[in-house]
Amino acid sequence: MMHTSLCKVNLFMTVPKKKIDWDSVGLNFGNWEEEKIWALELPVIEMDIKELLWHFDAPFWSNDRKERWTVTLWDAIHKSEESKLEQAIVEKADLTYPIDILKNMGKWLVLDGLHRLAKSYIQGRKKVKVRIIPRERLPEIFSGDPIELPDR
Repeated sequence: MMHTSLCKVNLFMTVPKKKIDWDSVGLNFGNWEEEKIWALELPVIEMDIKELLWHFDAPFWSNDRKERWTVTLWDAIHKSEESKLEQAIVEKADLTYPIDILKNMGKWLVLDGLHRLAKSYIQGRKKVKVRIIPRERLPEIFSGDPIELPDR
């Protein structure tokens, strides 16, 4: 006689997040101010969204309790319970503005525009408008304050 056991699955169970290697993310060059980025006169080009998908796995955003570095783009896209504030920002994101990116550590890093990136993905866009910030322009956008990354 064969015995089969059934198990219940808690559909609201929190899935543990993948540990992020913050050293590999590319935030090793200093902190910047968005207003200074916006002031840069740079050409707008189109880029394949696939080149920016790695951002979706990193918890760049705060949760609804304002705990920093806890919410990923995927969390907002999949409407996780702790990401309602970020979901609202994604929904309101204005795609007429380009995403500002920098090539660092061999990959493109979004300096401004993560919410626009998430909204573009939700809308099924294959291409996004970007402005590439040349490394030699970094001194123009630095804030002087260090980035406060989570414990590593």
